[in-house]
Amino acid sequence: MPTYKKMLVAIDLTEEAPQVLDKAKAICEAHGATLILAHVVEPVGYAYGGDIPMDLSELQDQLDKAAREQLGKYGEQYGISNEDQIVTVGRPESEIHRLVAEHDIDLTIVGSHGRKGIQLLLGSTANGVLHGTECDVMAIRIH
Repeated sequence: MPTYKKMLVAIDLTEEAPQVLDKAKAICEAHGATLILAHVVEPVGYAYGGDIPMDLSELQDQLDKAAREQLGKYGEQYGISNEDQIVTVGRPESEIHRLVAEHDIDLTIVGSHGRKGIQLLLGSTANGVLHGTECDVMAIRIH
């Protein structure tokens, strides 16, 4: 079995995040690895197709601040240092791929709802992370 030294757990900030964090923490401890906790805030403009004639930077800042606060709570709860907590803005798959390369990650852990049918065809963050990353990817089934 490969030994993982640095793991990245990428979470959304829903009530389902602890399901992913519980398993990620156990895997990390079993390998004696460092766990980096990450959340990607999608740019506000994406939701509206970028066609809104207004400055969304204040809203983006509020989302970023809220994400940092929530990630900090998870970090504290799971014993992950502030230096190993990352909030970044962008497309989740691209940002996770970038973090994997920048931090020399061995294993990326993401949550997955196990989509079927048309949802599967449309893709998911877990699927996007799997394709194009340079390390192993583990999808934790969210119930």
